Amino acid sequence: MSDALPDGLHSFLGDTEWEGAEIAPLVGDASFRRYFRLRMAGRSAMLMHAPPPHEDPKPFLHVAHWLENNGMRAPHIFAENAGEGWVLIEDFGDQRMREWIDDHTDGERPVYARAIDTLVALHKLPPGPFEAYHLSVYLREVDLFVEWYCPAMGLEVDREGWSAAWQSALTPLLERQTPGVTVLRDYHAENIMLLEPGEAGGEQGLIDFQDALVGHPAYDLVSLLQDARRDVSQDLETAMLERYRAAAEPDESFDADYARLGAQRNAKIVGIFTRLWKRDGKARYLAMIPRVWKAMERDLAHEGMAPVAEWFAANIPQEIRETFGGGIQ
Repeated sequence: MSDALPDGLHSFLGDTEWEGAEIAPLVGDASFRRYFRLRMAGRSAMLMHAPPPHEDPKPFLHVAHWLENNGMRAPHIFAENAGEGWVLIEDFGDQRMREWIDDHTDGERPVYARAIDTLVALHKLPPGPFEAYHLSVYLREVDLFVEWYCPAMGLEVDREGWSAAWQSALTPLLERQTPGVTVLRDYHAENIMLLEPGEAGGEQGLIDFQDALVGHPAYDLVSLLQDARRDVSQDLETAMLERYRAAAEPDESFDADYARLGAQRNAKIVGIFTRLWKRDGKARYLAMIPRVWKAMERDLAHEGMAPVAEWFAANIPQEIRETFGGGIQ
């Protein structure tokens, strides 16, 4: 992508206190969305350009304002022009939870504990003004597994049985996500910024929340503790779930629902990572599939997942399951 500054940038900044700031483009993975770091008088800010019709910053702004107005640590919005795709936001820096833990392994537990406490605080709020995580959304997501992974493996599978099994497994939790909580949907170590990087349990900032829905409290816990991008030990997962239970006091169905949503999310991710390889040429995601598959196998072992576990037993050969989705590479 060209380093040339987009048309309209200086006009947008001209209506803010950041006019005349030093502008440094940041490398990104998106096709149309671009980010710039602004520096002026010892301060910094982030400028996002998400130009219509290819991008729409309104969902991000909608969630960001709601989170901040309810005491959650989303980046503050300094200025916005959604119609032209400009958003000027607080700079959370470059220290992500993922890399900080890689460099400070002894700080892993307190960092995760703080991330759990953030979810506890979020779940004590009334659900935000967002769409519901309907059964149709769950089913559309898990279909990515049979649409992309199974063909990539040369597998002919029972598609009708797949949908029926998931409907049977997920229907029991639907009543327990009403009225529900705000679900950020991609809450993991690469989307949590450490705003006080010198302290393991310091303040943490939220990013990548524009797809928020209203759903079940277990979903973001799965995102965090069955992370597709880094290994989270079962001991740490167990300890953090205990921390959440002690603070949030969920009902007796929580463990079963955690397994349901763990299997659902992990099946979706296997499909997405396969699609990134087959459609987008991003083969690096294949290396993450065994980690995701291992977590999915643990989730399938829960009695609440019996219908889906039976489908896997009938449709996915044992040698594939024993290598945790291997063979695709």
